[in-house]
Amino acid sequence: MNFPKNFLAAIFLALLPVSVYGESRLTTGVTSPVVASAKLDFQIEIPRVLFLRVGTGADHTTNASVNLIAFSVSAANVGDGVAVAATTGSGDLGNGTVTAKVSGNNGSITFTSSTLGPLLNGNGDTISHSQIAASVASLTSLQPLAHPALVDNATTSISVTPDSGGLVNRDARWTFSYLNQIVAAPGVYGGINSNNGRVSYTASMP
Repeated sequence: MNFPKNFLAAIFLALLPVSVYGESRLTTGVTSPVVASAKLDFQIEIPRVLFLRVGTGADHTTNASVNLIAFSVSAANVGDGVAVAATTGSGDLGNGTVTAKVSGNNGSITFTSSTLGPLLNGNGDTISHSQIAASVASLTSLQPLAHPALVDNATTSISVTPDSGGLVNRDARWTFSYLNQIVAAPGVYGGINSNNGRVSYTASMP
């Protein structure tokens, strides 16, 4: 059976999903003005976005590098209570200083630090993470990002509140030092993901 072309076209259009149609209107008239109108609807979907950086990296990118903050105490100063600065190459900014940043777009962010226990030297000796201090200085945000305290075998947290409109954008320079308040046994304590040397930072958002 042969159907007229205009009949087949009408059937094809009727079967199309409604979503393919835009609004149209034909107006006719013999007087001026002749007006035709149509509308469009727009929708934008924004996902929740959360970003955390401690040390090497770039904003809003993923980087797997983990910085080592190293301290070397001279024999003459062991346990004398004079804080020891980190070695030159420590941290992405050097001398024990790292870039710290947290940002998100859905309200307050819970920011934590966690340790597995005191730093070990492999011989049964320990140094508590409380002997590592972090000083906070401004980077670009008006209010610097605070550092959650380091506690052995524990997680500590702070709340980072939105700057405006539910948006958090907080950063800082963190500079670490070894307080050197105890006389510890010789050895290398901690290390690259060993002997409880690693601190894990976590940001979470509703």
